[in-house]
Amino acid sequence: MKKFILSTAAMVLTSAMATASFAGEQYIDETGFAVSGYDVVAYFDLPQSEVGTAQPAGVPGQADIIAEHNGAVFAFSTEENRDRFVADPDNFVPQYDGHCAYGVAQGGKVPGNPNLWRIVDGELFLNITENVVSFWEEDIPGNISVAENNWTGLESMGASQNTIPQFTSPAPLQ
Repeated sequence: MKKFILSTAAMVLTSAMATASFAGEQYIDETGFAVSGYDVVAYFDLPQSEVGTAQPAGVPGQADIIAEHNGAVFAFSTEENRDRFVADPDNFVPQYDGHCAYGVAQGGKVPGNPNLWRIVDGELFLNITENVVSFWEEDIPGNISVAENNWTGLESMGASQNTIPQFTSPAPLQ
């Protein structure tokens, strides 16, 4: 019986470690930061607009208030936000490693624009262009379901190397 319990525990631990090692690469643009240097914690404190209307702009981070997670550097607007992130990064990182949620639902990895965001069931989703947001918002639950199924095949692929269209980063992070 002891052998069975130890064997089962080893399989669970090995499975958990294997899952962690297969995390995909975060999308990193020309800024060198995940989410283009925007503060991922700040999204959760912003008011969320109704579906079909634009969200408030994201909050740029500071180059000297950072934390690393999943091989990427995240910037924060305040030390408090960085500390909240460090305490539980999985609560704040964007889904699909910062790639466009609708793009993943369509079967690919394209950049996520930090100003085209929505929080659904406590998770941060990004999209690539305003036009894509309108398609994604036609059926958010359905698109998330399809994206989740697609992500299992896409996650291990490298991050998108494309530039975010129609997006200009704010002044260089200071």
